Amino acid sequence: MKILIADDHGIVRQGLRTLIEKQPDMEVIGEAEDGLMAVRLAKEFSPDVIIMDISMPNLNGIDAAKLILNERADARIVILSMYFNRRFITDALKAGVMGYVLKSYLFDELVRAIQTVAGGKHYLSPQITDVLIEDHITLPSAPDIHTKGALTDREHQIIQLLAEGKTTKQIALYLNVSPKTADANRRQIMNKLGISTVAELTKYAIREGITSPEF
Repeated sequence: MKILIADDHGIVRQGLRTLIEKQPDMEVIGEAEDGLMAVRLAKEFSPDVIIMDISMPNLNGIDAAKLILNERADARIVILSMYFNRRFITDALKAGVMGYVLKSYLFDELVRAIQTVAGGKHYLSPQITDVLIEDHITLPSAPDIHTKGALTDREHQIIQLLAEGKTTKQIALYLNVSPKTADANRRQIMNKLGISTVAELTKYAIREGITSPEF
């Protein structure tokens, strides 16, 4: 089974590789240090399972998963997260992710998660399952009206890059567009959200889970 690891911390990738390669039927075929690299390597190597950190620079794990699944609907992705956050969990599952594992239980659950999603089934850390069941029982059904849902995947990516301190020229290079187009996209996003400064946009990105405070 071919595995791709995407995590921005080298020591975490090393630990994951060591754990995975102890399994006789698993092989790590690539490592990515950010979401953009994960998308590129997923396309290049076509791994059986992708292990994806949720909080990565340039492109977060959920938005990277969306791009991968747009290219290859049968991709099996397991999200890793230290965040016990209902929004992250819901967004990941809506994106088509097959597994969600909390980093606090990572090494106890990862191999089981890989085997489960490789077989075409979902795997969620038991603590996550409890939260989702509790929400289903206690919360009334309502349409998802988060402002974030009105944004495109490209707009999510631009927001993350801006929040992480990238300039308009740097964003243009990342997205392979002209600086003029990148600046127009930035202004369009701010108008759509009713935000006037990058500082406000950064707060929005952290609150909505598009990026994390560590960046």
